[in-house]
Amino acid sequence: MKKPVRSVLILLAIALSGVSACMRSSDCFSEEVFCAALVTDTLGIEDHGVNQDTWAGMEESKANGLVDQIEYIESVDTRDYEKNISYFAERGFDVIFTTGVGLRDETLRSADRYADSVFVGMNQPQEETRPNLIPVTYAEDQMGFLAGVLAARITQTQIVGAVCETSGIDSMWRYCEGFRAGVKYADKNIKAQVIYNENGDSEKLFIDEAWGFETGQTLIQRGADVIFAAGGTTGQGALRAAVEADVHAIGTERDQAEFFGNSRSSVVTSVLGSNSFEAQNMIRLLRDGNINELRPGQIKYMPLDQKFPQSLAQELDALLLALLNGEIMTNVTISKP
Repeated sequence: MKKPVRSVLILLAIALSGVSACMRSSDCFSEEVFCAALVTDTLGIEDHGVNQDTWAGMEESKANGLVDQIEYIESVDTRDYEKNISYFAERGFDVIFTTGVGLRDETLRSADRYADSVFVGMNQPQEETRPNLIPVTYAEDQMGFLAGVLAARITQTQIVGAVCETSGIDSMWRYCEGFRAGVKYADKNIKAQVIYNENGDSEKLFIDEAWGFETGQTLIQRGADVIFAAGGTTGQGALRAAVEADVHAIGTERDQAEFFGNSRSSVVTSVLGSNSFEAQNMIRLLRDGNINELRPGQIKYMPLDQKFPQSLAQELDALLLALLNGEIMTNVTISKP
């Protein structure tokens, strides 16, 4: 185990009480070579989201000399996750990034099996702790809150809607209740209709696009002229309903405007974790052995279209800062009461 990583593991223990084209033979076991790897979920490296953004941060880290070697594997099937993680761990990589809740269990088991590597789960909450496992999470309630304020500012009908996966998943609860709180904060007279996928098929969790699309259509028929959605492909179904109806949409988790194509997308913005920044910061801290506490990751929103006034972006920027500093509280509980 390299000296910086060994120090990191001690500090963490206290704090927590297809393959890329550049794949080659490496010397990652050497103390002089610092190696970082990424194992993506099945959306691949060009997902306009956590995979692509994390890899961009790793590339920036290499350009800045913070890491000597970076590589990635795109997972084709969920059954490949653990095998792909093992590939890097068995080759001595110092830090291995995995992305999304879908890799949570495999990342946890890999942390148990490979004590000499540090595992960083991007946008990946963990219920259990390990001295060599760092979950990077984001404040979903704050992201939803920001989206709610934006929705309240741009609605013409005074009715806005939110579509989320089941409220039994804490992150989904925080997203949509944050949205509801943001709408109320901006204007108590605006009606926020929030619908969760409470009776969905467990095998379609996060991938029930049909339900998301139908629910989005329902909200639009009820008069909602802004649709917020969260929950993987399920949420994207609701966004697609908004895009097809030319209704304003606010996305999460990835740059949904890029996903749908800017040429005909009505996606106003997407609110998401700043994975590029967090990946760079994590590499820097691990390289220096300065990890001593966990904190929520930074959040951001994609730039608004020029048709919106600059004052709206300025308001969102000020709101983000106030949420970060604790000057504004969402008052959303960690999980559903």
